[in-house]
Amino acid sequence: MRISITDYAVGAALAGDLANTSPTVQTTAGDTLPTPEALLSFLQEHELRLDALADGRTPTDGDVREVHLLRREARGVVETETEEQAVAGAIVLSRRAGLSPVLDRDAGGRWQWYVPTAPGASPAGELAAIIGVGLLGAVRALGHGRFRACVAPGCRGVFVDTSRGGRRVYCMPDLCGNRLNVANHRARNRLPTR
Repeated sequence: MRISITDYAVGAALAGDLANTSPTVQTTAGDTLPTPEALLSFLQEHELRLDALADGRTPTDGDVREVHLLRREARGVVETETEEQAVAGAIVLSRRAGLSPVLDRDAGGRWQWYVPTAPGASPAGELAAIIGVGLLGAVRALGHGRFRACVAPGCRGVFVDTSRGGRRVYCMPDLCGNRLNVANHRARNRLPTR
């Protein structure tokens, strides 16, 4: 697999999305990556085609356990207090399966930087490299201030805000933002009690 250095938003978003599959975040749904099938669905939703799962290979229970460990590490990097800590953590992740950057042409013929992954890397290793490269790119391009916790009451989600304006406040805007908007709407429209 080749990870684009300039398209860091993919890996940065993946860090938060993976961390937020944890049962500590998804308190009502529980673990949203409990099985190999759920992991495969997660990868498909993110349009990730890992070399480790090429030629029809499907994830195993062992792959799922490794990804569960990775999501804790990814969350830890997003929750770091300083840029230096974030960079150190992201480097550890990127080295899991990432090799030295290479300069290669993209589909449009332009030169781009890529990080290839090591042959034989596990799915968790490839995901770690994608996340690590993405987090390094986010620190470089946007700064550590974009590594955030969700502001929705009761939510423990985390994310990296890669939006242009940098004003995102929810880990899952469609879920957390909508819940808060509905609660606020109900509070405004609640009849006064006597």
